[in-house]
Amino acid sequence: VAKTVYNGQIPRKYNENLRYLRMNIGEKLNMTMLCDFYELTMGNGYFENGFKDKITYFDVFFRRVPDKGGFAIAAGLEQLIRYIEDLHFTPEDIAYLRGRNLFCEEFLEYLANFRFTGDIYAVPEGTPVFPKEPLVVVRAPAIEAQLIETFTLLTVNHQSLIATKANRITRAARGRTVLEFGSRRAQGYDAAMLGARAAYIAGCAGTACTISDRMMGVPASGTMAHSWVQAFDTEYEAFKAYAETYPDNCCLLVDTYNVLKSGVPNAIRVFNEVIVPKGFRPKSIRLDSGDLAYLSKKARKMLDEAGFSDVKIMASNSLDEYIIRDLLLQDAKLDSFGVGENLITSKNEPVFGGVYKLAAVEKPDGTIVPKIKISENVGKITNPHFKKVYRFYSKDTGMAEADYICLHDEDVDDTQPLEICDPDATWKKKVLTGFTARELLVPIYQKGKLVYKRPGIEEIKKYCAEQVDTLWDEVKRFDNPHNYYVDLSQKLYDIKTELLNEKNERYEKN
Repeated sequence: VAKTVYNGQIPRKYNENLRYLRMNIGEKLNMTMLCDFYELTMGNGYFENGFKDKITYFDVFFRRVPDKGGFAIAAGLEQLIRYIEDLHFTPEDIAYLRGRNLFCEEFLEYLANFRFTGDIYAVPEGTPVFPKEPLVVVRAPAIEAQLIETFTLLTVNHQSLIATKANRITRAARGRTVLEFGSRRAQGYDAAMLGARAAYIAGCAGTACTISDRMMGVPASGTMAHSWVQAFDTEYEAFKAYAETYPDNCCLLVDTYNVLKSGVPNAIRVFNEVIVPKGFRPKSIRLDSGDLAYLSKKARKMLDEAGFSDVKIMASNSLDEYIIRDLLLQDAKLDSFGVGENLITSKNEPVFGGVYKLAAVEKPDGTIVPKIKISENVGKITNPHFKKVYRFYSKDTGMAEADYICLHDEDVDDTQPLEICDPDATWKKKVLTGFTARELLVPIYQKGKLVYKRPGIEEIKKYCAEQVDTLWDEVKRFDNPHNYYVDLSQKLYDIKTELLNEKNERYEKN
Protein backbone atom coordinates (compact mmCIF):
# COMPACT_ATOMS: atom_id res chain seq x y z
CA VAL A 1 0.00 0.00 0.00
CA ALA A 2 2.75 2.42 0.97
CA LYS A 3 4.66 1.81 -2.27
CA THR A 4 1.52 2.37 -4.29
CA VAL A 5 0.60 5.59 -2.52
CA TYR A 6 4.09 7.05 -2.42
CA ASN A 7 5.42 5.70 -5.75
CA GLY A 8 7.93 3.52 -3.98
CA GLN A 9 9.19 6.27 -1.68
CA ILE A 10 8.13 5.55 1.91
CA PRO A 11 8.61 8.61 4.16
CA ARG A 12 10.40 7.85 7.45
CA LYS A 13 7.45 9.03 9.57
CA TYR A 14 5.04 6.86 7.58
CA ASN A 15 7.34 3.89 7.95
CA GLU A 16 7.46 4.35 11.73
CA ASN A 17 3.67 4.56 11.92
CA LEU A 18 3.32 1.48 9.71
CA ARG A 19 5.53 -0.53 12.05
CA TYR A 20 3.50 0.75 14.99
CA LEU A 21 0.22 -0.28 13.33
CA ARG A 22 1.59 -3.71 12.44
CA MET A 23 2.79 -4.20 15.99
CA ASN A 24 -0.36 -2.96 17.71
CA ILE A 25 -3.21 -3.78 15.34
CA GLY A 26 -1.92 -6.55 13.11
CA GLU A 27 -0.71 -8.46 16.15
CA LYS A 28 -1.98 -7.21 19.52
CA LEU A 29 -3.01 -3.70 20.45
CA ASN A 30 -1.23 -2.38 23.54
CA MET A 31 -3.75 -0.13 25.29
CA THR A 32 -1.40 1.37 27.87
CA MET A 33 -1.10 4.66 25.98
CA LEU A 34 -4.89 4.94 25.78
CA CYS A 35 -4.81 7.49 28.58
CA ASP A 36 -5.36 11.19 28.96
CA PHE A 37 -2.05 13.02 28.62
CA TYR A 38 -2.54 14.63 32.01
CA GLU A 39 -2.25 11.21 33.61
CA LEU A 40 1.34 11.15 32.39
CA THR A 41 2.17 14.74 33.30
CA MET A 42 0.67 14.22 36.76
CA GLY A 43 2.55 10.92 37.02
CA ASN A 44 5.81 12.71 36.31
CA GLY A 45 4.84 15.35 38.87
CA TYR A 46 4.02 12.72 41.47
CA PHE A 47 7.39 11.08 40.77
CA GLU A 48 9.39 14.29 41.14
CA ASN A 49 7.51 15.32 44.30
CA GLY A 50 8.05 12.06 46.16
CA PHE A 51 4.52 10.72 45.64
CA LYS A 52 5.57 7.65 43.64
CA ASP A 53 4.77 5.27 46.49
CA LYS A 54 1.93 7.28 48.07
CA ILE A 55 -1.16 5.05 48.33
CA THR A 56 -4.35 6.59 46.98
CA TYR A 57 -8.00 5.48 46.79
CA PHE A 58 -10.17 6.27 43.78
CA ASP A 59 -13.86 5.55 43.22
CA VAL A 60 -15.66 5.00 39.92
CA PHE A 61 -19.31 6.02 40.22
CA PHE A 62 -22.05 7.74 38.22
CA ARG A 63 -24.41 10.50 39.23
CA ARG A 64 -27.54 9.84 37.17
CA VAL A 65 -29.14 6.87 35.42
CA PRO A 66 -29.42 7.30 31.62
CA ASP A 67 -32.92 7.87 30.21
CA LYS A 68 -34.07 8.92 33.71
CA GLY A 69 -34.30 5.24 34.56
CA GLY A 70 -34.45 3.69 38.01
CA PHE A 71 -31.18 1.74 37.82
CA ALA A 72 -28.22 0.89 35.59
CA ILE A 73 -26.41 -2.36 34.78
CA ALA A 74 -22.69 -2.58 35.54
CA ALA A 75 -20.53 -3.98 32.74
CA GLY A 76 -17.01 -3.76 31.33
CA LEU A 77 -15.05 -5.45 34.11
CA GLU A 78 -13.69 -8.22 31.85
CA GLN A 79 -12.08 -5.66 29.54
CA LEU A 80 -10.63 -3.77 32.53
CA ILE A 81 -9.02 -7.00 33.72
CA ARG A 82 -7.54 -7.68 30.28
CA TYR A 83 -6.16 -4.15 30.23
CA ILE A 84 -4.52 -4.47 33.65
CA GLU A 85 -3.05 -7.87 32.74
CA ASP A 86 -1.26 -6.36 29.73
CA LEU A 87 -0.36 -2.98 31.22
CA HIS A 88 3.16 -2.09 30.07
CA PHE A 89 5.07 0.55 28.11
CA THR A 90 6.93 -0.54 25.00
CA PRO A 91 10.29 0.91 23.95
CA GLU A 92 8.41 2.79 21.22
CA ASP A 93 6.11 4.31 23.87
CA ILE A 94 9.09 5.47 25.93
CA ALA A 95 10.76 6.93 22.86
CA TYR A 96 7.61 8.88 22.03
CA LEU A 97 7.36 10.26 25.57
CA ARG A 98 11.05 11.17 25.61
CA GLY A 99 10.50 13.09 22.40
CA ARG A 100 7.93 15.32 24.10
CA ASN A 101 10.68 16.78 26.32
CA LEU A 102 8.34 16.93 29.32
CA PHE A 103 9.40 13.97 31.43
CA CYS A 104 12.50 13.33 33.50
CA GLU A 105 14.64 10.32 32.61
CA GLU A 106 14.04 8.72 36.01
CA PHE A 107 10.28 8.77 35.38
CA LEU A 108 10.73 7.29 31.91
CA GLU A 109 12.86 4.52 33.41
CA TYR A 110 10.10 3.90 35.95
CA LEU A 111 7.57 3.59 33.12
CA ALA A 112 9.82 1.24 31.17
CA ASN A 113 9.59 -1.20 34.11
CA PHE A 114 5.99 -0.38 34.95
CA ARG A 115 3.47 -2.89 36.25
CA PHE A 116 0.30 -2.54 38.30
CA THR A 117 0.84 -3.43 41.98
CA GLY A 118 -2.36 -2.16 43.58
CA ASP A 119 -5.76 -3.45 44.68
CA ILE A 120 -9.00 -3.23 42.72
CA TYR A 121 -12.51 -3.97 43.96
CA ALA A 122 -15.57 -3.97 41.70
CA VAL A 123 -19.20 -5.01 41.50
CA PRO A 124 -19.59 -8.10 39.28
CA GLU A 125 -20.77 -7.48 35.74
CA GLY A 126 -24.54 -7.67 35.36
CA THR A 127 -25.23 -6.13 38.78
CA PRO A 128 -28.01 -3.50 38.92
CA VAL A 129 -26.38 -0.36 40.31
CA PHE A 130 -27.46 3.08 41.45
CA PRO A 131 -26.07 6.63 41.43
CA LYS A 132 -23.20 7.64 43.71
CA GLU A 133 -22.26 4.13 44.84
CA PRO A 134 -18.79 2.88 43.82
CA LEU A 135 -18.74 0.45 40.89
CA VAL A 136 -14.94 0.16 41.02
CA VAL A 137 -12.55 1.07 43.84
CA VAL A 138 -8.84 1.39 43.09
CA ARG A 139 -6.26 1.35 45.89
CA ALA A 140 -2.80 1.83 44.43
CA PRO A 141 0.28 4.07 44.39
CA ALA A 142 -0.64 7.49 43.01
CA ILE A 143 0.98 7.07 39.58
CA GLU A 144 -0.57 3.65 39.01
CA ALA A 145 -4.04 4.70 40.13
CA GLN A 146 -3.95 7.84 38.00
CA LEU A 147 -2.65 6.08 34.90
CA ILE A 148 -5.57 3.64 34.63
CA GLU A 149 -8.25 6.35 34.96
CA THR A 150 -9.13 6.80 31.29
CA PHE A 151 -9.37 3.16 30.30
CA THR A 152 -11.28 2.25 33.46
CA LEU A 153 -13.86 4.92 32.76
CA LEU A 154 -13.96 4.13 29.04
CA THR A 155 -14.77 0.46 29.46
CA VAL A 156 -17.14 0.81 32.43
CA ASN A 157 -18.97 3.81 30.98
CA HIS A 158 -19.46 2.34 27.52
CA GLN A 159 -20.53 -1.17 28.41
CA SER A 160 -22.65 -0.06 31.37
CA LEU A 161 -24.43 2.39 29.06
CA ILE A 162 -25.23 -0.25 26.44
CA ALA A 163 -26.15 -2.88 29.03
CA THR A 164 -28.51 -0.45 30.72
CA LYS A 165 -30.22 0.40 27.43
CA ALA A 166 -30.40 -3.24 26.35
CA ASN A 167 -32.01 -4.22 29.64
CA ARG A 168 -34.68 -1.55 29.19
CA ILE A 169 -35.40 -2.80 25.67
CA THR A 170 -35.56 -6.46 26.62
CA ARG A 171 -37.88 -5.68 29.52
CA ALA A 172 -40.15 -3.76 27.15
CA ALA A 173 -40.34 -6.90 24.97
CA ARG A 174 -42.00 -8.84 27.82
CA GLY A 175 -40.13 -12.07 27.32
CA ARG A 176 -39.98 -11.91 23.54
CA THR A 177 -36.63 -12.36 21.84
CA VAL A 178 -34.52 -9.24 21.25
CA LEU A 179 -31.48 -9.33 18.97
CA GLU A 180 -28.81 -6.63 18.80
CA PHE A 181 -28.63 -5.39 15.19
CA GLY A 182 -26.50 -2.25 15.56
CA SER A 183 -22.97 -3.03 14.34
CA ARG A 184 -23.06 -0.72 11.32
CA ARG A 185 -24.37 2.19 13.39
CA ALA A 186 -21.95 1.87 16.31
CA GLN A 187 -19.29 4.51 16.92
CA GLY A 188 -16.38 2.36 15.83
CA TYR A 189 -15.56 -1.32 15.49
CA ASP A 190 -14.74 -1.76 19.18
CA ALA A 191 -18.09 -0.20 20.15
CA ALA A 192 -19.83 -2.68 17.85
CA MET A 193 -18.02 -5.68 19.31
CA LEU A 194 -18.18 -4.75 22.98
CA GLY A 195 -21.65 -3.24 22.61
CA ALA A 196 -22.89 -6.62 21.43
CA ARG A 197 -21.29 -8.19 24.51
CA ALA A 198 -22.90 -5.71 26.90
CA ALA A 199 -26.29 -6.11 25.22
CA TYR A 200 -26.11 -9.89 25.56
CA ILE A 201 -25.21 -9.69 29.23
CA ALA A 202 -28.21 -7.46 29.86
CA GLY A 203 -30.79 -9.65 28.16
CA CYS A 204 -30.48 -9.72 24.38
CA ALA A 205 -30.59 -13.20 22.86
CA GLY A 206 -27.82 -12.57 20.35
CA THR A 207 -26.27 -10.21 17.85
CA ALA A 208 -25.75 -9.65 14.14
CA CYS A 209 -22.04 -9.01 14.83
CA THR A 210 -20.11 -12.12 13.79
CA ILE A 211 -16.81 -11.22 15.44
CA SER A 212 -18.54 -10.86 18.82
CA ASP A 213 -19.60 -14.48 18.49
CA ARG A 214 -16.15 -15.68 17.43
CA MET A 215 -14.23 -13.73 20.07
CA MET A 216 -16.64 -13.38 22.99
CA GLY A 217 -19.27 -16.08 22.63
CA VAL A 218 -22.21 -13.79 21.88
CA PRO A 219 -24.46 -15.89 19.59
CA ALA A 220 -24.56 -14.39 16.09
CA SER A 221 -27.34 -14.94 13.60
CA GLY A 222 -28.71 -13.42 10.41
CA THR A 223 -30.71 -14.15 7.32
CA MET A 224 -31.04 -11.76 4.40
CA ALA A 225 -31.10 -8.08 3.45
CA HIS A 226 -33.26 -6.28 0.90
CA SER A 227 -30.34 -6.56 -1.52
CA TRP A 228 -30.83 -10.35 -1.65
CA VAL A 229 -34.42 -9.91 -2.78
CA GLN A 230 -33.50 -7.17 -5.25
CA ALA A 231 -30.70 -9.25 -6.77
CA PHE A 232 -33.19 -11.72 -8.24
CA ASP A 233 -35.66 -11.03 -11.04
CA THR A 234 -38.61 -11.61 -8.73
CA GLU A 235 -39.26 -11.73 -5.01
CA TYR A 236 -40.55 -15.29 -5.36
CA GLU A 237 -37.29 -16.44 -6.96
CA ALA A 238 -35.31 -14.78 -4.17
CA PHE A 239 -37.37 -16.49 -1.47
CA LYS A 240 -37.23 -19.85 -3.29
CA ALA A 241 -33.44 -19.71 -3.64
CA TYR A 242 -32.98 -18.86 0.02
CA ALA A 243 -35.36 -21.59 1.14
CA GLU A 244 -33.53 -24.17 -0.94
CA THR A 245 -30.22 -23.09 0.60
CA TYR A 246 -31.45 -22.97 4.21
CA PRO A 247 -34.54 -25.17 4.43
CA ASP A 248 -34.06 -25.90 8.13
CA ASN A 249 -33.66 -22.23 9.16
CA CYS A 250 -35.72 -20.17 6.77
CA CYS A 251 -36.54 -16.57 7.70
CA LEU A 252 -37.78 -14.34 4.87
CA LEU A 253 -37.71 -10.55 4.70
CA VAL A 254 -41.14 -9.68 3.32
CA ASP A 255 -41.22 -5.87 2.99
CA THR A 256 -38.94 -5.18 0.01
CA TYR A 257 -41.90 -4.41 -2.26
CA ASN A 258 -45.33 -4.89 -0.68
CA VAL A 259 -45.80 -6.82 2.56
CA LEU A 260 -49.40 -7.95 2.21
CA LYS A 261 -49.79 -8.18 -1.57
CA SER A 262 -46.39 -9.65 -2.39
CA GLY A 263 -44.11 -10.47 0.54
CA VAL A 264 -46.30 -12.64 2.73
CA PRO A 265 -48.07 -14.42 -0.19
CA ASN A 266 -44.71 -15.27 -1.77
CA ALA A 267 -43.37 -16.47 1.56
CA ILE A 268 -46.37 -18.76 2.04
CA ARG A 269 -45.97 -20.11 -1.49
CA VAL A 270 -42.30 -20.93 -0.91
CA PHE A 271 -43.05 -22.50 2.47
CA ASN A 272 -45.52 -24.85 0.76
CA GLU A 273 -43.42 -25.57 -2.34
CA VAL A 274 -39.93 -25.87 -0.81
CA ILE A 275 -39.77 -26.06 2.99
CA VAL A 276 -42.62 -28.42 3.80
CA PRO A 277 -41.83 -30.97 1.02
CA LYS A 278 -38.29 -31.22 2.40
CA GLY A 279 -39.70 -32.18 5.79
CA PHE A 280 -38.94 -28.91 7.57
CA ARG A 281 -40.99 -26.10 9.04
CA PRO A 282 -40.33 -22.44 8.17
CA LYS A 283 -39.02 -20.36 11.04
CA SER A 284 -40.16 -16.75 10.56
CA ILE A 285 -40.78 -13.69 8.45
CA ARG A 286 -39.35 -10.24 9.15
CA LEU A 287 -40.97 -6.81 8.84
CA ASP A 288 -38.56 -3.90 8.48
CA SER A 289 -40.80 -0.95 7.59
CA GLY A 290 -44.31 0.38 7.62
CA ASP A 291 -46.96 0.23 10.33
CA LEU A 292 -45.58 -2.73 12.24
CA ALA A 293 -48.66 -3.20 14.43
CA TYR A 294 -51.09 -3.24 11.49
CA LEU A 295 -48.88 -5.32 9.20
CA SER A 296 -48.09 -7.89 11.87
CA LYS A 297 -51.78 -8.45 12.59
CA LYS A 298 -52.60 -8.91 8.91
CA ALA A 299 -49.56 -11.12 8.32
CA ARG A 300 -50.41 -13.24 11.36
CA LYS A 301 -53.90 -13.86 10.01
CA MET A 302 -52.57 -14.80 6.56
CA LEU A 303 -50.00 -17.19 8.01
CA ASP A 304 -52.51 -18.82 10.35
CA GLU A 305 -55.03 -19.34 7.57
CA ALA A 306 -52.31 -20.94 5.42
CA GLY A 307 -51.46 -23.42 8.18
CA PHE A 308 -48.34 -21.68 9.45
CA SER A 309 -49.41 -20.61 12.92
CA ASP A 310 -46.00 -21.74 14.18
CA VAL A 311 -44.13 -19.26 11.95
CA LYS A 312 -42.86 -16.30 14.01
CA ILE A 313 -43.02 -12.65 13.00
CA MET A 314 -39.97 -10.51 13.66
CA ALA A 315 -39.81 -6.72 13.53
CA SER A 316 -36.93 -4.31 13.02
CA ASN A 317 -36.67 -0.63 11.94
CA SER A 318 -35.33 1.93 14.43
CA LEU A 319 -36.98 0.32 17.45
CA ASP A 320 -36.45 1.26 21.09
CA GLU A 321 -38.11 0.38 24.39
CA TYR A 322 -40.92 2.92 23.95
CA ILE A 323 -41.83 1.82 20.42
CA ILE A 324 -41.74 -1.84 21.45
CA ARG A 325 -43.92 -1.10 24.47
CA ASP A 326 -46.43 0.77 22.32
CA LEU A 327 -46.51 -1.96 19.68
CA LEU A 328 -47.38 -4.55 22.29
CA LEU A 329 -50.00 -2.26 23.84
CA GLN A 330 -51.54 -2.16 20.36
CA ASP A 331 -51.61 -5.98 20.37
CA ALA A 332 -49.05 -6.24 17.57
CA LYS A 333 -48.51 -9.88 16.63
CA LEU A 334 -44.75 -9.79 17.00
CA ASP A 335 -42.60 -12.53 18.45
CA SER A 336 -39.14 -10.98 18.30
CA PHE A 337 -37.34 -7.71 17.66
CA GLY A 338 -34.10 -6.69 15.99
CA VAL A 339 -32.89 -3.44 17.56
CA GLY A 340 -30.02 -1.47 16.04
CA GLU A 341 -28.97 2.15 16.35
CA ASN A 342 -31.11 3.04 19.37
CA LEU A 343 -29.50 0.21 21.34
CA ILE A 344 -25.87 0.18 20.22
CA THR A 345 -25.54 3.96 20.68
CA SER A 346 -28.10 4.40 23.47
CA LYS A 347 -29.36 7.10 21.14
CA ASN A 348 -31.70 8.87 23.56
CA GLU A 349 -28.86 9.47 26.01
CA PRO A 350 -25.51 8.32 24.65
CA VAL A 351 -23.33 9.15 27.69
CA PHE A 352 -23.18 7.15 30.92
CA GLY A 353 -21.37 9.82 32.91
CA GLY A 354 -19.23 7.72 35.23
CA VAL A 355 -16.41 9.60 36.97
CA TYR A 356 -13.13 8.66 38.67
CA LYS A 357 -12.60 10.61 41.88
CA LEU A 358 -10.01 10.57 44.64
CA ALA A 359 -11.62 9.44 47.90
CA ALA A 360 -8.65 9.05 50.25
CA VAL A 361 -4.88 8.86 50.64
CA GLU A 362 -2.91 6.64 52.96
CA LYS A 363 -0.10 7.70 55.30
CA PRO A 364 3.05 5.56 55.65
CA ASP A 365 1.72 4.24 58.97
CA GLY A 366 -1.44 2.94 57.26
CA THR A 367 -3.76 5.72 58.43
CA ILE A 368 -6.38 6.51 55.79
CA VAL A 369 -7.04 10.21 55.28
CA PRO A 370 -10.43 10.91 53.63
CA LYS A 371 -10.59 13.38 50.75
CA ILE A 372 -13.63 15.20 49.38
CA LYS A 373 -14.43 17.23 46.29
CA ILE A 374 -16.75 20.17 46.93
CA SER A 375 -18.81 21.92 44.29
CA GLU A 376 -21.43 24.62 43.99
CA ASN A 377 -23.40 21.87 42.30
CA VAL A 378 -24.48 19.75 45.27
CA GLY A 379 -24.75 16.66 43.09
CA LYS A 380 -21.01 16.82 42.38
CA ILE A 381 -19.93 16.66 46.03
CA THR A 382 -18.19 13.32 46.49
CA ASN A 383 -18.41 10.73 49.25
CA PRO A 384 -15.00 10.49 50.94
CA HIS A 385 -12.96 7.59 52.34
CA PHE A 386 -12.26 3.95 51.50
CA LYS A 387 -15.72 2.41 51.27
CA LYS A 388 -17.73 -0.72 50.66
CA VAL A 389 -21.33 -1.20 49.59
CA TYR A 390 -24.00 -3.52 50.99
CA ARG A 391 -27.27 -4.51 49.36
CA PHE A 392 -30.12 -5.47 51.66
CA TYR A 393 -32.52 -8.23 50.54
CA SER A 394 -35.82 -8.99 52.26
CA LYS A 395 -35.79 -12.47 53.81
CA ASP A 396 -39.51 -12.78 53.11
CA THR A 397 -39.59 -11.78 49.44
CA GLY A 398 -35.95 -11.94 48.31
CA MET A 399 -36.37 -8.45 46.87
CA ALA A 400 -33.70 -5.73 47.10
CA GLU A 401 -34.75 -3.12 49.64
CA ALA A 402 -31.85 -0.64 49.73
CA ASP A 403 -28.11 -0.15 49.30
CA TYR A 404 -25.82 1.04 52.06
CA ILE A 405 -22.44 2.74 51.59
CA CYS A 406 -20.18 2.53 54.61
CA LEU A 407 -16.53 2.64 55.66
CA HIS A 408 -14.35 -0.26 54.57
CA ASP A 409 -14.04 -1.60 58.12
CA GLU A 410 -17.72 -1.36 59.05
CA ASP A 411 -19.85 -4.46 59.25
CA VAL A 412 -23.63 -4.65 59.10
CA ASP A 413 -25.41 -6.90 61.60
CA ASP A 414 -28.41 -8.08 59.61
CA THR A 415 -29.91 -9.74 62.67
CA GLN A 416 -30.77 -6.32 64.08
CA PRO A 417 -33.14 -3.59 62.79
CA LEU A 418 -31.40 -0.85 60.82
CA GLU A 419 -32.73 2.64 60.16
CA ILE A 420 -31.88 4.05 56.76
CA CYS A 421 -32.78 7.31 55.07
CA ASP A 422 -32.61 8.99 51.70
CA PRO A 423 -29.31 10.95 51.77
CA ASP A 424 -30.84 13.71 49.63
CA ALA A 425 -33.99 13.93 51.77
CA THR A 426 -32.87 12.83 55.21
CA TRP A 427 -36.36 13.20 56.71
CA LYS A 428 -37.42 10.17 54.64
CA LYS A 429 -36.56 7.28 56.95
CA LYS A 430 -37.21 3.56 56.93
CA VAL A 431 -36.45 0.83 59.47
CA LEU A 432 -35.34 -2.43 57.89
CA THR A 433 -35.97 -5.73 59.64
CA GLY A 434 -35.72 -9.30 58.46
CA PHE A 435 -33.10 -8.62 55.80
CA THR A 436 -29.93 -10.21 54.50
CA ALA A 437 -26.90 -7.99 53.85
CA ARG A 438 -24.58 -8.80 50.94
CA GLU A 439 -21.44 -6.91 49.97
CA LEU A 440 -21.46 -5.77 46.34
CA LEU A 441 -17.78 -4.95 45.82
CA VAL A 442 -15.57 -8.01 45.45
CA PRO A 443 -11.74 -8.20 45.25
CA ILE A 444 -10.42 -8.25 41.70
CA TYR A 445 -6.71 -7.52 42.27
CA GLN A 446 -4.67 -7.80 45.46
CA LYS A 447 -1.14 -6.39 45.37
CA GLY A 448 -1.21 -6.49 41.59
CA LYS A 449 -2.28 -10.14 41.40
CA LEU A 450 -5.58 -11.14 39.81
CA VAL A 451 -7.62 -12.92 42.50
CA TYR A 452 -11.03 -12.82 40.84
CA LYS A 453 -12.44 -15.94 39.21
CA ARG A 454 -13.70 -14.54 35.92
CA PRO A 455 -17.17 -15.88 35.04
CA GLY A 456 -18.11 -16.83 31.49
CA ILE A 457 -20.52 -14.69 29.54
CA GLU A 458 -23.42 -17.11 30.03
CA GLU A 459 -22.89 -17.02 33.79
CA ILE A 460 -22.82 -13.22 33.75
CA LYS A 461 -26.02 -13.09 31.69
CA LYS A 462 -27.81 -15.46 34.08
CA TYR A 463 -26.62 -13.49 37.10
CA CYS A 464 -27.84 -10.22 35.56
CA ALA A 465 -31.34 -11.62 34.93
CA GLU A 466 -31.52 -12.98 38.48
CA GLN A 467 -30.45 -9.68 40.03
CA VAL A 468 -32.83 -7.56 37.94
CA ASP A 469 -35.62 -9.85 39.13
CA THR A 470 -34.86 -8.80 42.72
CA LEU A 471 -35.87 -5.21 41.92
CA TRP A 472 -39.43 -4.10 42.53
CA ASP A 473 -41.50 -3.21 39.46
CA GLU A 474 -41.71 0.37 40.76
CA VAL A 475 -37.93 0.68 40.42
CA LYS A 476 -38.08 -0.77 36.90
CA ARG A 477 -40.62 1.71 35.52
CA PHE A 478 -39.41 3.60 32.46
CA ASP A 479 -41.13 6.82 33.55
CA ASN A 480 -40.84 8.29 37.05
CA PRO A 481 -39.33 5.18 38.64
CA HIS A 482 -39.31 4.77 42.40
CA ASN A 483 -36.27 6.34 44.06
CA TYR A 484 -34.33 3.34 45.38
CA TYR A 485 -32.63 4.14 48.67
CA VAL A 486 -28.83 4.36 48.64
CA ASP A 487 -27.91 5.47 52.16
CA LEU A 488 -24.66 6.39 53.88
CA SER A 489 -23.73 4.84 57.20
CA GLN A 490 -23.78 7.23 60.13
CA LYS A 491 -19.97 7.10 60.42
CA LEU A 492 -19.52 7.94 56.73
CA TYR A 493 -22.17 10.65 56.88
CA ASP A 494 -20.44 12.24 59.89
CA ILE A 495 -17.03 12.19 58.19
CA LYS A 496 -18.50 13.80 55.06
CA THR A 497 -20.27 16.46 57.12
CA GLU A 498 -17.11 17.16 59.13
CA LEU A 499 -15.05 17.63 55.96
CA LEU A 500 -17.66 19.93 54.45
CA ASN A 501 -17.79 22.05 57.60
CA GLU A 502 -14.00 22.14 57.84
CA LYS A 503 -13.63 23.34 54.26
CA ASN A 504 -16.37 25.93 54.64
CA GLU A 505 -14.79 27.32 57.82
CA ARG A 506 -11.43 27.59 56.08
CA TYR A 507 -12.95 29.49 53.16
CA GLU A 508 -14.81 31.86 55.50
CA LYS A 509 -11.58 32.70 57.38
CA ASN A 510 -9.86 33.48 54.08
